[in-house]
Amino acid sequence: MKKLLLSGAIAALCATGANAEIRVGILHSLSGTMAISETTLRDVMLMLIEQQNEAGGLLGQEIVPVVVDPASDWPLFAERARELLTVHEVDVIFGAWTSVSRKSVLPVLEELNGLMFYPVQYEGEESSRNVFYTGAAPNQQAIPAVDYFLEELGVETFALLGTDYVYPRTTNRILEQYLLDHGIPQENIFVNYTPFGHSDWSSIVSDVVALGESGQQVGVISTINGDANVGFYNELAASGVSADDIPVVAFSVGEEELAGLDTSNLVGHLAAWNYFQSADTPENEAFIEAWQAFAGEDRVTNDPMEAHYIGFNMWVNAVTEAGTTDVDAVREAMYGQEFPNLTGGTAVMLPNHHLAKPVLIGEIQADGQFEIISQTDEVPGDAWTDYLPESAVLVSDWPGLGCGMYNTETETCVQLESNY
Repeated sequence: MKKLLLSGAIAALCATGANAEIRVGILHSLSGTMAISETTLRDVMLMLIEQQNEAGGLLGQEIVPVVVDPASDWPLFAERARELLTVHEVDVIFGAWTSVSRKSVLPVLEELNGLMFYPVQYEGEESSRNVFYTGAAPNQQAIPAVDYFLEELGVETFALLGTDYVYPRTTNRILEQYLLDHGIPQENIFVNYTPFGHSDWSSIVSDVVALGESGQQVGVISTINGDANVGFYNELAASGVSADDIPVVAFSVGEEELAGLDTSNLVGHLAAWNYFQSADTPENEAFIEAWQAFAGEDRVTNDPMEAHYIGFNMWVNAVTEAGTTDVDAVREAMYGQEFPNLTGGTAVMLPNHHLAKPVLIGEIQADGQFEIISQTDEVPGDAWTDYLPESAVLVSDWPGLGCGMYNTETETCVQLESNY
């Protein structure tokens, strides 16, 4: 880890010197409640940049990473993004995890015409001209996970547990409507939100256990983020709640988060992602080998890392095709970009700035890895959900319609800038 921290410090120092290089901003929390998830994304970006430089750089120039720490402070994300674009003059940003941090950055990106690649699953209901979303939209994670609970596990009562911010609230609004549409009564849908860093889970877990007193199968859909997951899973284990009793499917818990937990009592609980380290492909084997050689043999991989891997390589290819790092030219070159994912398929960048990605359901194993128990072909990411009436009429098509929020009924572009 000392090597990685030194690399980041040197990168930031070098980026204040002569502008004879291509600069890549890395905007991930290295402290605070989200550091448990985001530090690894800083590290994988350093690895990808190092690999590209070893292969000759980009457009004959060295790529210099500029690392900043927004410290899990949502307004600070905007300040650090402005710093990256105006002080360090980066050509692109890779960053953010929570939707509140992404939405903090959006007005800065759109004002300054910056470009950011966002690598984490999110609630959708957005398509910015200045962001490429390489994580999952709800139709690529949340909806398939609910389908698995309904069809494979026979869940009849749902506990939607989330951290109190925009991603869980919007995702759960979509899921509530989806469940109602599929015959689950409102009284069988329990929703609870807790603050970032929440640690006392005893009463909430007790409430969830009580939902099963009627004899119905209870399932938990978890949009809990950051280090609050440690307390949640520890309380499940302390309460003797097994996956057979009440299965949990998580959308923000991967191999990195499990690395700090005793997973022996969590076997059988689930996560829905688009990648797991256990994927058995030559591409993934090579990626893991490179990652552990760079970061340490005990380091794990996870879904947002794959998203950065795909996004970075697509950006490199788009810059190469455009012959420049100019944002407008790179954006045009991004449409239709294809790059092999790590699960045996091909990622494709769509006109709505989202990827086509497979959906995987993984089951936690005692060693902290996931056994893949379900995998689909590539699913196109949908920026606007079909399950909310106000969104069902909207489409995003930047190269075709020049709009990320186009109303198909009125045949008008609702707005060009994002909802912040």
